[in-house]
Amino acid sequence: MIDYSKKLTTDRAFYPIANLDYSIESDRGRILSAPAFRRLQKRTQVFALELNASIRTRLTHSLEVGQTARFIAKTILGKLKEEGLDKYRLDELENAFVSTAEMTSLLHDIGNPPFGHFAEQTINKWMHNNAVPILERFTATSVEVEELKATLAKDICNYDGNAQAIRVITKLQRLNLSYTQILSVLKYTRGAFEEKTDDKSLNYLKKKPGFYYSEKVFIEEIQKTLEVQPGHRFPITYIMEAADDISYLTADLEDSVEKGILSLDEVYNLIKNACEKEGETYLLEVIEARYKQAKENEEPYQFSMFFTLVRAKLVTSLVFHVVDIYVENHEAVFNGNFNAALLEYDKESKYYKAVEILQNISAKHIYENREVQELELQGYAIINGLLNIYKPLVELDAEEFKHLLDDERIACFLSMRLIKRVSSKQISAYQNDVNALDTKDTERYKLLEWYYRVRLITDYISGMTDDFALHEYQTLSAY
Repeated sequence: MIDYSKKLTTDRAFYPIANLDYSIESDRGRILSAPAFRRLQKRTQVFALELNASIRTRLTHSLEVGQTARFIAKTILGKLKEEGLDKYRLDELENAFVSTAEMTSLLHDIGNPPFGHFAEQTINKWMHNNAVPILERFTATSVEVEELKATLAKDICNYDGNAQAIRVITKLQRLNLSYTQILSVLKYTRGAFEEKTDDKSLNYLKKKPGFYYSEKVFIEEIQKTLEVQPGHRFPITYIMEAADDISYLTADLEDSVEKGILSLDEVYNLIKNACEKEGETYLLEVIEARYKQAKENEEPYQFSMFFTLVRAKLVTSLVFHVVDIYVENHEAVFNGNFNAALLEYDKESKYYKAVEILQNISAKHIYENREVQELELQGYAIINGLLNIYKPLVELDAEEFKHLLDDERIACFLSMRLIKRVSSKQISAYQNDVNALDTKDTERYKLLEWYYRVRLITDYISGMTDDFALHEYQTLSAY
């Protein structure tokens, strides 16, 4: 039975708010006021360290995704009204449904590191080459502790912006959002410490890490409270994912014209040629009509007119398409075992083919552009360099690090200076996790203390903005 009153609730970790609408508005206020949300304005979308403010950042992208998610959510409700919202216990939950979809979309990139997805790969490579060898030195005299070592080794080598978002929301910013709002951010349902599944019924939902070992118990608690099975998704997450996919379609092409990488005519011809080659008529009709309309305007308005008209048409069409998929597969979506992205479900549809063409053009002509790849290489040097600089903090033993936090002198004079630069909020998150450990189980304690210390350093560096990471790297490298 589809009953949204079991998913859209007032449950939260502490200080619950009895009135659902007040609870939803409280979540909205906490998210919009969060420092981590504001920092998205200085995080890369595609073009790192960009001075042109009209080029999209993670913040402006998230705002666009939020608006598209509202559109999708409202359209779903409009369609379900034909059957009666009371059938799904949605009749008094319309505001909660729409607002959760929008706020989830504003949060979806909050865990992304500086310099984008290339930085995720950089962190994971560094962990494999530098942190895992340190982990291997720890003593394990029981099978249980040896298994824990293997689990933690996987976990620290699987940094992902989606998993980091859960950590930012729950531990680093301590937003105390409702369980409904937190679980809707969980895009992928596999722990970073788990292997990819061979179960084809859930393989898409588990294709990437969605949470770390450090948040495992809390995620299980939320899933149990909201009656979401392990490995399954929260229904509103599908809306956020679709909104994100739709928002990407023309955004990067638009920014590439603004940057001078491509011209309006080049973008039009690339799409036109790709459509003709693939025999794709829907997208061709869309761009030809809008290109003709744009050319009727004087310069410099042709460029903005073309993308405004194309975006408006595509977004509307794709929203109605994903809404149809959501409603047609309503039970599977509600139960969280719909094993596909809404926009990718029907691979024979004209909409999917249009999406594929636009994605391929962006991949070839933007992401492989020399300037973009040069920025990625710079990002690699900065993130890798910062991890090397802060490595002494993960080489200490538990006792030395405790002395360090107690502001006592230790042999490693470098660590004594590095720890002063780390955020107090991130140190507090580390201490809360460590204080909950059983000190009597010595081997397990030392292993997990070190794991939370690795998380601490990762939290600090991955939480930087692009420009702060560059400044910190230059400062500590004496450039």
